[in-house]
Amino acid sequence: MPLFDRLYNFARWLTQNREEAEDLVQETYAKALKGFSSFQPGTNCRAWMYRILRNTFLTSRTGLRAASTVPLESEEDGPELGVENETPETLLMKRSNSQLVQSAIADLPVHYREALLLCEVEEMSYQAIAETLSIPIGTVMSRLSRARRTLRAHLGRESRSNSNEAVKEVARGINHGL
Repeated sequence: MPLFDRLYNFARWLTQNREEAEDLVQETYAKALKGFSSFQPGTNCRAWMYRILRNTFLTSRTGLRAASTVPLESEEDGPELGVENETPETLLMKRSNSQLVQSAIADLPVHYREALLLCEVEEMSYQAIAETLSIPIGTVMSRLSRARRTLRAHLGRESRSNSNEAVKEVARGINHGL
């Protein structure tokens, strides 16, 4: 099924629950099949599917409710294999930094989080994000800027409290992708 993994990933971030994400993607495909006659050939199919998923999430779920963070790694993946130059300490630092970034993203308001994830994770253009979210392209740029600023501030607070150079580096790199 086209776009399944990407839609599931986005749904998982929105719902922050595996079962709800699966239901949301299933409902999205059902609505897309039912309403396929409304799809305009030659337009962006990916943006159309993401819009269906987002609208389904907002209308049939409590979308704005806070929930726990979701790990980026697949649950089926086994433990990471060490590389010669990685020590247990460096692996712990990377995992800790990843959890900090995930937590910071999960704490973002939904409208900032969805724009950031569509841009950075799904690698959509600003135009495709604007079509998906049914907002002007200027609003996309504004939301991305505010999301990145909020992430930098959150990670900056963490780096000051932890005195962790790696967290500081992640905070500085937010403007260049996740």
